[in-house]
Amino acid sequence: MANWSKVLDAARAGLGRAGSRIAHRDVVGVADFAQPSSAPRLHLVDLANGKVDTLLVAHGRGSDPYKTGWLSHFSNAPGSDATSRGDFLTGDYYIGAHGRSMRLVGLDPSNSNAEARGIVVHSAWYVGPSMVTAQGMLGRSEGCFAVSATDLKTVLERLGPGRLLISQKL
Repeated sequence: MANWSKVLDAARAGLGRAGSRIAHRDVVGVADFAQPSSAPRLHLVDLANGKVDTLLVAHGRGSDPYKTGWLSHFSNAPGSDATSRGDFLTGDYYIGAHGRSMRLVGLDPSNSNAEARGIVVHSAWYVGPSMVTAQGMLGRSEGCFAVSATDLKTVLERLGPGRLLISQKL
């Protein structure tokens, strides 16, 4: 269960850290990887009206090598297939191997390799309520923020380019 105060505090603190690097400060994405993959843990926080959409999001298989459904560690290392901690600037949309996707730029030393690693937001077949029902957890990405195909449109519309996406354990 999300602690809304912590989510809101994380969004505001992230905007403070990022400063002028974030052009659009109305909506912030907060991925709380202290929660298991079976729980909705990607929060799209609208700071103007207080609306929060909370969705399922996968973590990297390198962050959960024993497939427990829990992120055990973050990594920025190339080839780690792990989720990185830190603040990301959302970038342009593109069409890739997973269809419509959104690029991410790491803003911290802990995620500075995001572009080189190809860490993006995309949809994946292994993310969704049916996967949680069948497996008790989501599948794992290669470090990307993978969401369900049905949630991708919401994420891309609400979190579009020039916004902040935060990856941490709250």
